Amino acid sequence: MIGEFDLDGVFLPPVLVSAVIALGLSLVVRRLLVLFRAYRIVWHPALFDAALFVILWAVASAFPLPQLT
Repeated sequence: MIGEFDLDGVFLPPVLVSAVIALGLSLVVRRLLVLFRAYRIVWHPALFDAALFVILWAVASAFPLPQLT
């Protein structure tokens, strides 16, 4: 199948793989923001986290992922 990742017989769409990468990046960035107390100046932390995830997902999907075969 073209464009899907084969992980031991389980086919994963590239959107799912990029979303998992963005989730990992989001968790790391959120940890850093808590460490530096940046959430004190954020009006709505949940909305900020959602926007951060969407931005990181766009960045993760902008780069082509290598094919796992």
